[in-house]
Amino acid sequence: MAAGELKPRWGQPLTGLVSFGTFLAIALLTWFIFSDHRGPVGWFPYPFVMYLAMMILVGIWQHMFLGDWPFQHIPQPKRGIIMTLMNLVIVWFVIDVLFYRILGIGFNFLSYYGLETLGKPVILAQVAVVCFVLIGFYTYPVFTIFFGKWPIQPSNLPQPAAGFAELGWGSFITLFCYAVLIVPFFGNIFTGPALGTAWWSTIGGTSHVHWVFGWWEWAIVILFMTPNVWRMKPWSAITVAQPWKGLISVIISLVGAYIIALICKAAAPLWVPAETFQSLEEAKGIAEVQRFLWLHSAEIAGFALIPFLIWHHYFDDSAFGLDKDGWSAFTLRTLGVGLLAAGSYWVYYYGNFGHWALGNHHMTELSHRFPHGESLVWNFWWIIPLLFNEWFFHKWPFYVHQE
Repeated sequence: MAAGELKPRWGQPLTGLVSFGTFLAIALLTWFIFSDHRGPVGWFPYPFVMYLAMMILVGIWQHMFLGDWPFQHIPQPKRGIIMTLMNLVIVWFVIDVLFYRILGIGFNFLSYYGLETLGKPVILAQVAVVCFVLIGFYTYPVFTIFFGKWPIQPSNLPQPAAGFAELGWGSFITLFCYAVLIVPFFGNIFTGPALGTAWWSTIGGTSHVHWVFGWWEWAIVILFMTPNVWRMKPWSAITVAQPWKGLISVIISLVGAYIIALICKAAAPLWVPAETFQSLEEAKGIAEVQRFLWLHSAEIAGFALIPFLIWHHYFDDSAFGLDKDGWSAFTLRTLGVGLLAAGSYWVYYYGNFGHWALGNHHMTELSHRFPHGESLVWNFWWIIPLLFNEWFFHKWPFYVHQE
């Protein structure tokens, strides 16, 4: 092991187990404080989901684009604390100033205060921000993961110029996708000639934005599994130059995500109670059933987040003696993530973790747990302690530098 390389403080698997337990404890404690209706704040699900989603996106900007600039030379844990506090300040600025007060000048559905003035539900502005973050979870990091930072790199740009260039390029692509995949949903709500309506109604069986959630979340999972437990496979087999390698990878990942989402939709009735579908159809018709199935596809994808992130970052891609970079290890970790995700899903819904641990009072009856479980909110909140520890604290105190 090279000098200065990080190594697990207590060896494996103990370091991974301690890390997992710590992140779970932090996530549960902070969830109780800010989200759980039994706690002091009770922001579940909105605006809690909006803030947690933006925290992750801003973290991508701070770490993946700017390389921790300007705090990269500050020792730990001071650096991690400063970057976490900066994250919260930037999150407030992006939501309350950039979206609500600047972009919201032209698009009322992005302005909390504009909707409030019009007497419209202000939650729509929070949903609009969450939808931007959903798109951005793929469109910002995709240029680092699939394109090798093309077109910004290779170049001689220092930080912060390089980071802001990546941020600008990513924002352009994000806003383009947002206009195509998200804005038409709000055109259904704010009727008139200014906004187009949901063009996917016939394709997805619903005009709701949850059609986008259903397959886009799987695209995010595929994207982030690539540098984590997949160790850049299978895209490493593509040998053409950029940007063609990135474009091919994007197309395959999006098509694959849509196919997986369709499989989830088709398979969900095997375990979701029939009463769930009956009550949804009786309430709002068959389109509501389709809306739920697309959303639940995204929720199923969310259960893969903690397994592949903890396996890569804190169990060091353990492959039980196999070559970590080989196809056998790739297959092992992929199947392992799937099994762990399925187990976590069972605990959440059938073990009713969402009710007794997270305080979701809509989950008392089994048939009500699936359409009202909001498991995606929990799964994204759960990964924040892990991501911030890896990004901002560089795994302190769980890993130490080899002398």
